[in-house]
Amino acid sequence: MQFHAIPSGFEIRLGDKPILVHSTDAPALFVGRGEARMDMYRGNFDIEDYVSERIALRGASVQGRDILFSAGEGDAPLLALKVMDDSLVFEAHDPSLNRFWLRIVAEPGEHIWGGGEQMSYFDMRGRHFPLWTSEPGVGRDKSTEITRLSDLHNKAGGAYWNTNYPQPTWVSSRRYALHVDTTCYSSFDFRHEGFHEIEVWEVPERIELFGADSFIALVGELSSRFGRQPELPDWVYGGAIIGLKDGANSFSRMERMIAAGVKVSGLWCEDWVGLRHTSFGARLFWDWQADERRYPGLGKRIAELHERGIRFLGYVNPYLAADGPLFAEAEGQGFFATDAKGDTALVDFGEFDCGVVDFTNPDAAAWFAERVIGQNMLDFGLSGWMADFGEYLPIDVKLFNGVDAREMHNGWPTLWAEVNARAVESRGRTGEVLWFMRAGFTGVGAHCPLLWAGDQSVDFSRHDGLVTVICGALSSGLLGNAYHHSDIGGYTSLFGNVRTAELLMRWSEMAAFTPVMRSHEGNRPAENLQLDQDHEVLAHFARMTQIYCLLAPYLKHLSAEAAATGLPVQRPLFLHHEADRETYAIQDQYLYGADMLVAPVWQAGENARRVYLPQGHRWEQLWSGETVDGGQWIEAAAPIGQPAVYFDPESGFADLFRRVRTL
Repeated sequence: MQFHAIPSGFEIRLGDKPILVHSTDAPALFVGRGEARMDMYRGNFDIEDYVSERIALRGASVQGRDILFSAGEGDAPLLALKVMDDSLVFEAHDPSLNRFWLRIVAEPGEHIWGGGEQMSYFDMRGRHFPLWTSEPGVGRDKSTEITRLSDLHNKAGGAYWNTNYPQPTWVSSRRYALHVDTTCYSSFDFRHEGFHEIEVWEVPERIELFGADSFIALVGELSSRFGRQPELPDWVYGGAIIGLKDGANSFSRMERMIAAGVKVSGLWCEDWVGLRHTSFGARLFWDWQADERRYPGLGKRIAELHERGIRFLGYVNPYLAADGPLFAEAEGQGFFATDAKGDTALVDFGEFDCGVVDFTNPDAAAWFAERVIGQNMLDFGLSGWMADFGEYLPIDVKLFNGVDAREMHNGWPTLWAEVNARAVESRGRTGEVLWFMRAGFTGVGAHCPLLWAGDQSVDFSRHDGLVTVICGALSSGLLGNAYHHSDIGGYTSLFGNVRTAELLMRWSEMAAFTPVMRSHEGNRPAENLQLDQDHEVLAHFARMTQIYCLLAPYLKHLSAEAAATGLPVQRPLFLHHEADRETYAIQDQYLYGADMLVAPVWQAGENARRVYLPQGHRWEQLWSGETVDGGQWIEAAAPIGQPAVYFDPESGFADLFRRVRTL
């Protein structure tokens, strides 16, 4: 970081890149005071802020790399800034200041990516993004009927910026990255042509900056900073993880799928803990131990599957149902967050109440890791699970560490990830057990081995359907999350919105070219088509699992590369083609490693789609063998069963790729 004085102000550069320019007439820093109103309803938030004061810090007294800011010359200092080699360090002189704004230099034609896991817009330029972990919303598009109805009935419609996994980090096409070290509510505003504005509901201690000569090197730096995942477990390469929640009948259904040619690496039964029935649909019984009534002799069945190379996976979240035995055990030891009166805080999760295990209490975190995950899950034989609901910390509970829950809320997913990782490590199974999360925040990648894209609608919609999981993989991957996957066929079925055979087949095609294939029956299985209920759909899915297994040597190579360099398996096109600026705004196709390009069909009724092939070499069509020059948009044939996939014919894996044509 370089610091230069300019007339009536100063300039901070990262290498040769201007980052912050401040003058009396055009201040870069503002502080103030605000009063927020936050309401939470089952993971959805209604947030408003009343800013009572916003002060432009026009006065700047410079002593070397230390700067004191004030409202004007001669006024008392309000903020101190120390310019370090790789960060800006702030200190408020007035503790009542609880709002902070900083303007970062923007340039014409600049692209911005990141923000955690963004589902609607990969290139964030031109839009405003609040950064607050929450339910992502249903439909996520205020112009649609499904979002209107979800807002009306459950305050659950959402918008383009809602995400389970926000992170106050961005990557610029100017080849730098910026990270705000805060867990408070914050936002990024990229709507102004001349600057990007950061808003934080505190004076952050530090803003970190990263620079590199290439995007690949920049991703490496970010993955080192936020954490890298281990290589995928070897058992994953054996096929799809089949999601069934049909009690003991799940085993026979899986066997019929295997007989139909489906390659299976795992059986995932989230209902291993039993069910309760609500108006939303069948819900799990949140007590995190095997329900022998629903799964008789489950421990023995798990061991038998393991002998066949098939792993068993379950489900857990950080809450305990008030009518389950573990609740009493935790409450007796004071392990729950409390309400204003000091009693156990109960949260309504939709027709049942739960306690919030307080992970700021070291004893509570250790108890959950050992008693729940260690004993009830790992020792019982589970090889993985969905670690759900990290975004649900209520904002009005009292926590053991004394920090306001509004400040802890964004960081809660990372604490939840640490608890899971601690349990797995205690059994010496890091890198062998595969658990996955939808919630995230800064540092989650250091603990969580796999992201999942959350609860998409069971459709092709622009803001909540199949295409959104591509955007989620690309945005989160740039920040160091190497592995991403989604529910094949989507999850949320409300207001008559149900799966089609076409959706299941198109989603299966995409999943075959991702790190993990995993199916899900959705929130209303009885109302939605399942993979094993249609002969054509099942045969198609079986073939996609066979393709996934055939490509396993390539995926193993990408997994080793991810562990060594931080490069994600699914990559934006510009990561390997940064001289080709046409690639910078593409979010509905991706590179599968450096050598393969995947452009899934994500709209209903289409058998072709427009595809961009980056410049630099020719590309070979996976199914036909036809080669096409890069550096152009083409209309690519993509009938069901043959999605638009191309590869570098000079790749060392080219012969492996060509073998796909034999399936």
